[in-house]
Amino acid sequence: MRHVARLAAFLLLVGPALSEPFHHPFGEWREYDRDWLAACPDAIDEDSADYYGYSCFASTGSQAQNSAGLPAYKLTLIRNRLTGELDLAVTIALDDARMDEKRPLQLLFGNDERVSLSVGAELETRFNVVNQYFVADAGIEADLIARMKEGASVRLLVPLVGEEEPEEVWLSLQGVLASLDFMAAYARKVAQY
Repeated sequence: MRHVARLAAFLLLVGPALSEPFHHPFGEWREYDRDWLAACPDAIDEDSADYYGYSCFASTGSQAQNSAGLPAYKLTLIRNRLTGELDLAVTIALDDARMDEKRPLQLLFGNDERVSLSVGAELETRFNVVNQYFVADAGIEADLIARMKEGASVRLLVPLVGEEEPEEVWLSLQGVLASLDFMAAYARKVAQY
């Protein structure tokens, strides 16, 4: 029995190392890294109007889903394949509610203090998308990504229009490091380069 327990513990520790990239029929390389999905499209479109054309990305989502069957809340890392820069975005995709942009979105990592992000100051929307908020401040973004690499989970406190108390959403950070490694490795693995 003791050997079975040791084997199970070993497999949990090396689980992320066992994930393998695969080619998806949607035309991209993907890898599941614990609670994160990382993807790099087959081609790079340097003139794309949105980040999908020239980026790799990795996301984790909430258990709560919207009517499309997608996570109502998502945390996404985006690696620009042309410059190597990383972006961090939070998506709020609720059916019947929207984020109150007059109040800050807050992130809680373990027992640390809350990180408050206000739309227009630390958060911005891009690419004509109204529900995906990118961290606009490079220093704050670097700090958040560093915390994500070290943490096991993060809680989002999302202020919703018409609600006094923010919605609390738990998101896993299990798989962040492997997803970053995947994006770095696959950023240039396309036919035209």
